[in-house]
Amino acid sequence: MTYDPYNPKQDPFGQPPAQPYGQPGPYGQQPAYGYGYPPPVQKPQTNAILALVLSCVGIATCGLTAIAGVIFGHIAMARIKRGEEDGRGMALAGVIVGYVVIVGYLLYLAVIVIAIIAAAKQGSTY
Repeated sequence: MTYDPYNPKQDPFGQPPAQPYGQPGPYGQQPAYGYGYPPPVQKPQTNAILALVLSCVGIATCGLTAIAGVIFGHIAMARIKRGEEDGRGMALAGVIVGYVVIVGYLLYLAVIVIAIIAAAKQGSTY
């Protein structure tokens, strides 16, 4: 069989003829920019972030900001349950860290008070 360069239906390499530009291929084309679904809107995580940050800062502030962190954590958890916010992990971590810091400082305060009472009952030997 000889190759005839003037016959477009005959292919010397056995490949199918190419599609003209603009025609969909076997897998289709991607939509043009600006079409399709819009990007998902992210929900705010402000209360969850505040809960975690304030609870962690509570270590340095003797547990005072940890109380606010626990409050913000519970507010965030309620909003997450209603679907108004994201960040359940951060809110839960803020609540847990806040309670741990508060209990830790209450135990520390109790040990200090017990030590002062014990020292006062013992009296001085001077």
